[in-house]
Amino acid sequence: MHLFSGFQARDWLLANDPALSRLRMALRVTLTIVFSFLVLLAIHMAILPLPTAAFGLGIVLSIEGGVAVRDKGNSRQLVTRLFGCAASLAVVGIAAGLEDHRLLSDLVFLAVIALASAGRVFGPRGFAIGMFAFTSYFMGAYFRPPLAELPAVAIGPVVAVLVGHLVRAVLLPDDWRRDLLRSLESVSGRINQILFKLAVIAGAEIGEADRQELRQLEDRLKEVVLMAETFIPRPPAGVFDGAADPAAELAIRLFDAHLAAESAIVLSFQSPPPFALVHAVIEEDMAELARFEGMVDAVGDQPQGETVRALLWLGEARQQLTQAIGEGQASGFSEIDDSKDMVQSQAIDFSLANPLLRAALQITIASAIAMSFGLLLSRERWFWAVLASFLVFTNTNSRGDTAMRALSRSLGTVFGIAIGLVLATLISGEPGIAIPVAAVCIFLAFYFLQVSYATMTFFISIVLCLVYGMTGVLTLDLLKLRIGETMIGAAAGTAVAFIVFPTRTRGALDSALARWFQALRDLLGALGEGKSGFELMALSQKIDACYRDVTVAARPLGSSWSVVTRPGQIRQTLAIFLSCTYWARILAKSYEAPASDDNLNRLIAADLALIDDAAPSGSSCFLIKRKASRTTGRHLPLSREGARLGLEMIGSALERLYPQADVLPFAAGEAIARSKQG
Repeated sequence: MHLFSGFQARDWLLANDPALSRLRMALRVTLTIVFSFLVLLAIHMAILPLPTAAFGLGIVLSIEGGVAVRDKGNSRQLVTRLFGCAASLAVVGIAAGLEDHRLLSDLVFLAVIALASAGRVFGPRGFAIGMFAFTSYFMGAYFRPPLAELPAVAIGPVVAVLVGHLVRAVLLPDDWRRDLLRSLESVSGRINQILFKLAVIAGAEIGEADRQELRQLEDRLKEVVLMAETFIPRPPAGVFDGAADPAAELAIRLFDAHLAAESAIVLSFQSPPPFALVHAVIEEDMAELARFEGMVDAVGDQPQGETVRALLWLGEARQQLTQAIGEGQASGFSEIDDSKDMVQSQAIDFSLANPLLRAALQITIASAIAMSFGLLLSRERWFWAVLASFLVFTNTNSRGDTAMRALSRSLGTVFGIAIGLVLATLISGEPGIAIPVAAVCIFLAFYFLQVSYATMTFFISIVLCLVYGMTGVLTLDLLKLRIGETMIGAAAGTAVAFIVFPTRTRGALDSALARWFQALRDLLGALGEGKSGFELMALSQKIDACYRDVTVAARPLGSSWSVVTRPGQIRQTLAIFLSCTYWARILAKSYEAPASDDNLNRLIAADLALIDDAAPSGSSCFLIKRKASRTTGRHLPLSREGARLGLEMIGSALERLYPQADVLPFAAGEAIARSKQG
């Protein structure tokens, strides 16, 4: 029973946290904080009394070391940590030296914020060092250590850096082979979820609720497939040389499993699958599968026959994926060479055309505004306002994103303080209970960081309440002050995002759509040039990644706080982009460069003409009320003509995006293309 429960827990974790990356990050942060605190406490009690600033810096940099350091490889991570530690010691020294000159210290803080934000143009290392510098100056100005205590204060950052590296390199190391195996297991698990759902609806009419659930399962599958693809080592150009490469073979199996699962869902919407076939696929009943294979030719291209073909394909792809997982468990993918998995360096743009530099200016201005109003509220606690204004710009690409993040931080702080106040009051004077509760909250905060910023802020606010309670400074006025300062910082960040270099949500969406259209244009252009195989597969995966960017950019448009009447249209339009992305993968798999095929060439030319006409319209497609699709009843002939139908369906989807715009209908576009070729 315990063993079964353990497997259930592991399956649940993999289903919700592919590759267990969130779990590992949360454990890293929690263990680094705990071990750093214990080391500092041992030094404090046995060797040298340490000031509070040493403990504060040790804890904060333990967090930054676990979250901000994103370099690949232990040696590169150690170099980044050491640079971050040096930056931390330097800015803490500056903050301590300027303590008697508060105005100058505040101005220097803004300079540190500007440099830390601009450092992101240098990639992961610049981002990490910038975060170390910002949080260290923040803590130095907050605790105000005397110059004489600086040597003792420096022990905190040094311990945090060393402990953090040991935790990440020894206790919970990075291992792309392990992560690849876990992500493949997650892909297999999500395919099983799709099959179980198809078994439930087999032989019956599919309702809208079932369709919505299958679409959600499809999205979850896409999410973990994209993650698994990042773990497969690739050449710098991103295209494999041939199928003999073990990494290439694995990429093909993953690609086929993803496409087969999507095809099974698409075709099941039009003709529910037979229960016996779904059950045979789940159980890998070879005799039953062979029986259906013998029947499928008699059915022909009828909807039921195409659904059967899709499920047979999914059964075969699932078996191939299971075999790859078994081989990975046995060999650890030792046959795959990761030495070629290199990232090509790119030139850095230091102009304001670079969105990272524009964001740095936004962050600095927002911090200055938050500092000014925060000082009016409190001379001692204004740092909270600056912290909020700085963090609301992290991982955002539009003013709508920034506003959503600011709202999340504000709500998380309010509700976290409310719960934290109750907890701190109930366990007041019981550090034996408060410390474990705080550790659990830290773990939960960083486990949910990538899922919900509001949830992360909620748990961190609880931790702060518990810390205030254990140190005897917890008061209702202090908590009200924290809420007020957080609101000031969030409001400053939102205001600047809307006024200074504003990146409208529609503008960010236009940019994401332009990349999607260009990726689709590249795929069609490659077809016209006679390319096939891995090149087409890589280009279709690029379209997939661009579609994900489109969904992220469109997210603020569908938020209830923004425009409550739009989510239906947003989802309908995204469904068209998803359909087009799916047919692009069908096209990449099915297309074999022919010596000469005028029909395919005409379809390619027609689709390219549609892209040229549709792309300039950008995000206006999200404002259009949709009519029913003209392609209802069309089925994927898995046995033949996949390339031709893929091109037709891409053209039809492009036409549906802008039905009210001046876009050529698909039939007209094809006719014009045909006339141009004589």
